[in-house]
Amino acid sequence: MATAAVPRTNRRFELRAPDALLAAAALIVLTAISIYVRTRSISGSFWMDEGLSVGIASHDLMDIPGVLREDGSPPLYYMGLNLWMDAFGRTETAVHWFSLIFSLLTIPAAMWAGWSLWGKRAGYIGAAICALNPFLTSYGEEARMYSLMALLALLATACFLHAFAYRRGRVYVVLFAVLQTLMLYTHGWGIFYGLAAFLALIFLWWRSEERRTLAIEGLAAFTAAAILFLPWLPTLLFQAAHTAAPWGRAPRFGAPIQISRDLMGGDRASIVMLLVGGFGAAAALAANKGRNDGERLSIWVLLLIPITTLVIAWTISQITPAWVSRYFAVALAPMLLLTALGLARARVLGLVALAALAVFWANPRPFVDGYKSSVRDIGAEAGSQMRPGDLVITGQPEQTPLAWYYLPAGLRYADSAGIVDDPRHMDWVDAMDKYEAAQPRDVLPPLLDSLRPGQKVLFMRPLTEGVENWSAPWTQLARRRSAQFGAILQADARPGGTLRQIDVAPQFYRGASTVGNVGILYEKVRDQPATQVP
Repeated sequence: MATAAVPRTNRRFELRAPDALLAAAALIVLTAISIYVRTRSISGSFWMDEGLSVGIASHDLMDIPGVLREDGSPPLYYMGLNLWMDAFGRTETAVHWFSLIFSLLTIPAAMWAGWSLWGKRAGYIGAAICALNPFLTSYGEEARMYSLMALLALLATACFLHAFAYRRGRVYVVLFAVLQTLMLYTHGWGIFYGLAAFLALIFLWWRSEERRTLAIEGLAAFTAAAILFLPWLPTLLFQAAHTAAPWGRAPRFGAPIQISRDLMGGDRASIVMLLVGGFGAAAALAANKGRNDGERLSIWVLLLIPITTLVIAWTISQITPAWVSRYFAVALAPMLLLTALGLARARVLGLVALAALAVFWANPRPFVDGYKSSVRDIGAEAGSQMRPGDLVITGQPEQTPLAWYYLPAGLRYADSAGIVDDPRHMDWVDAMDKYEAAQPRDVLPPLLDSLRPGQKVLFMRPLTEGVENWSAPWTQLARRRSAQFGAILQADARPGGTLRQIDVAPQFYRGASTVGNVGILYEKVRDQPATQVP
């Protein structure tokens, strides 16, 4: 039991004029550096997940929640992207800037969080860390919701500490409830974060001598977030039952290495953060030993939230895969705040560590690649030869929206289960069963029969040279179906068949950083049954 109650104060983030000017100058410089680092590949090609984002967001605004019933995600990011594209267009650069803005906003958010919680040194260090962190660099140039999720988690964590560790007033209770709700509407891991934050609240309640007030305010915040999320709950339950992630695999015990490399930019940076940040945090705990002050509680909360979030996700992923490093955005935010606090308390050693991190992170090349997929090249080379009514067949079904984005308007689309009515999104409802049941010898011949002589069919086949990346149930099926479709098409392009191969794209494959593809373009030359393989 604590020896003293946490002082309840309404102190706000207040700046004297000199501090305000210095803070503004620091933010301008850090933001400028961050923009430079994070726009090296701002016009780079989309890959399939980004194609899904743009395709879903291309629907009418109020239709997006219904479309996502078949996808598995909440609607906030996609509805925001819809409005953004209406205002700024849907080029790669325009769409990437939507994510970049959230990544850049973490810089002032971290300065406010660190300064208002632990002093200006922590604020400056937090801002500098967020200006260069590789995860925020990578997803600041990707058309997905992860930079938004990191920003929301950072603000939510700071408000949680203000509200329940430092007890600074109910305004932070309300802000935390709102931010937690926004996280729930942005990504499914918002639920894992919420569970972890609730366990952190229980820890604070156990340590507090104001248990009744803390319990009322804490339960009010989480209840409000739950009530605000209720309209989406029926969709979430349907998604959970029918749109799992068959492309994922259950994680094993190498998760700490994955976190080190994908969140912190490699082992060198992780060691610096762990050793120096850990030293500073341990020093702060030792200095406040026997006290129940906000800083000491902050350290425990900032350990508890990310660890619990990851443990919950890891455990659930043993049953239904939900473990991908890009989902770690919710855990990244409290980890960066803890690092800022630890480096601030390590004093000179912390500044040396910050300089080392800047050196490790300043070069974005290891974290960002502007050539994520070859589909843009396929669209430029093969798409220019296609006309409305021609057919596109994607060997990996979730790449159909990406093909739709890069290929000319008016084409028809199909995948290994048949015709795709809306190529702007992927229907994941019971997808594994549906695509397992669809046999190539039954699906492909009717598609080819629908073509008139002179019309073309583009088969977009994923390159699966990295076989270790194609070992999950879904990717194994996509690889097998692509090979089967390719064999049938090649057999039908032999002398006497109905097809003639006229092109292969891209002519010069540069090695995509995510999923590569080859596009094989055929022209129908005569009407007769397609050659089938047994």
